[in-house]
Amino acid sequence: MSGVWVFSNGVARLVQNPRAESGGGSGRDGSSSQHGQQAVGGSGRRKVLVYRPCNHVILSHGELEARLLSLGWSRYPQEQPGTLQYHRGHSSNHLITVPRDFRNLKPMHLLDIAMKNRDYFEVRDVILLYT
Repeated sequence: MSGVWVFSNGVARLVQNPRAESGGGSGRDGSSSQHGQQAVGGSGRRKVLVYRPCNHVILSHGELEARLLSLGWSRYPQEQPGTLQYHRGHSSNHLITVPRDFRNLKPMHLLDIAMKNRDYFEVRDVILLYT
C-alpha cells in the first residue's frame, strides 16, 4: 500500500497517485510549477513569505536579506556550501539557513523564518488571479 495521505476538511484519505489527481503539477488554487521564482512549496499549494508591516511578498534573497538585516540579523560568515545563513547576535543561538538558490526555498525554510520573526513575517498560500 503506497501513496500519500491527504487531510482535507477533517477527513483523511489515501491518494495512490497524487500528481495525477492534482492535475499534472497544478495545485487546487490554480498555481503551476512555472511560478517557482515567486512561490515555493511541495506538491500541494504554493507558499510565499510575506513581510507583514507592508504586506510585501519576498521574491529574492536581496529582499529577504534587507528585511532580516533591519531586524537585527546578520550574515553568518562560516556558511556551508550552497546555503546562506543568518544569525541574531553572539548571545543568541538562533540561526536561519536557506538555500543559496532562491528557487529552492521550501515551506520549511519559510516557516523557520516566520517562526523566528513572528511579528514581521508570515507564510501564506498563493492566490493567483487570471483575468
